[in-house]
Amino acid sequence: MYTILLSLLLGGVVGTSLGLSGATRTSMAITWGVLSAIASYAIALFFLNRALKRRMEAVQNILLDGQRQMQARIKRYESRPGTDPRQAMREMEASSQKFLRTALEQSASLEPFVGWIPLMSRQIATMRMQFHYQLKEFDKVDALLPRCLVLDPLSASMKLAQRWRSKATSAEIRKDFDVMVKRFKYNQSVLPYSLMAWIYVQEAQAAEAEARKAPHDRKAEIEARRAAAEENAYQILVRACRENEHETLNRNRDRLANRKMREFTNAGLADQWYALFLETPKIQQRRVMPRMDGRPF
Repeated sequence: MYTILLSLLLGGVVGTSLGLSGATRTSMAITWGVLSAIASYAIALFFLNRALKRRMEAVQNILLDGQRQMQARIKRYESRPGTDPRQAMREMEASSQKFLRTALEQSASLEPFVGWIPLMSRQIATMRMQFHYQLKEFDKVDALLPRCLVLDPLSASMKLAQRWRSKATSAEIRKDFDVMVKRFKYNQSVLPYSLMAWIYVQEAQAAEAEARKAPHDRKAEIEARRAAAEENAYQILVRACRENEHETLNRNRDRLANRKMREFTNAGLADQWYALFLETPKIQQRRVMPRMDGRPF
């Protein structure tokens, strides 16, 4: 880390100079050397972080502008009768990919800070992992994940979703989940909990479908697996509701408590859920009512 090395070098120069010159005692020379190193490190970080903030804001502004464009486009689709939902989805995806690639290219402006700011390379890897995930470039996501800082709910959920795509078992995914969810404060873990419950529900539904085709002597075993997965989903949601306050968590918990697994849905999480690309949102078409005064629309 260049900032640390240069700060230590400066502190060493100051301490050595004072000690050799006889201007102060050895102990004081060491003290002044240490203080010089700390002060130079703090000053360097201040200016580096200020420069970094400007470049980070440039990346964020690209994303915010893209989100505004997407929201405006969605409103137009919803208010326009006869819109083909599939065509609308394709157009929105193309628009999304355009601004995500622009942001990905802009992230190159952060490279000069690697080596100067602690964990900068891992922060860049985390940012790029999220961009590649949104671009559905999952092979690049897998390559970046070992270097990522999984400290926020979205990154954690992306990692869990990737584990699901790689055909990891729910037990294996649960181990990662239990480690990551401990990092989040109250009301920050809605998405990871909802995802873990969804994984258990998928497991239960798969077992249910398997049981319908299985020979009679295996049905009891498969039904036990289905019941265990559904119970795991319910228990996860019970725990989730203790650590978060969200209507979707409460509703899904109550549905599973009443054995209404087919009604389980994370649609209430809206964009943050669909950003994981595990399910596809439906575009609601708004019905346009005719004017009652005889004039055209």
